[in-house]
Amino acid sequence: MEPDRIRFYLDENLSPKIAEQLARHGIDVIRGQLRVGDVSHLKRATALGRVVCTRDRDFLRLNTAGEEHAGIIKGLKHHTVDDWVKYLRFVHSICAPDDMRNNVEHLFRID
Repeated sequence: MEPDRIRFYLDENLSPKIAEQLARHGIDVIRGQLRVGDVSHLKRATALGRVVCTRDRDFLRLNTAGEEHAGIIKGLKHHTVDDWVKYLRFVHSICAPDDMRNNVEHLFRID
């Protein structure tokens, strides 16, 4: 594990194909457990030092409420597996964990 590289935590609402493709590129990624509340996901990801990747707006509310976290990347329903993989690879290549701490990024398409 590289401590200076971002590690990802995929919310249960994202396709497992995203994790599979990121792992093929050597990116450290895990998937959240099914049927666990958002607060539990955020606390677990934070304890593990992982950036949460999600389509769920509730994570934005938790951020606004002042919950500490290792970072949140928020996408939308129309974002494809390819959109997620390209963006997360991009973030992984340019950001350090400290860049993401308590920060929210919104996924955008990379062509």
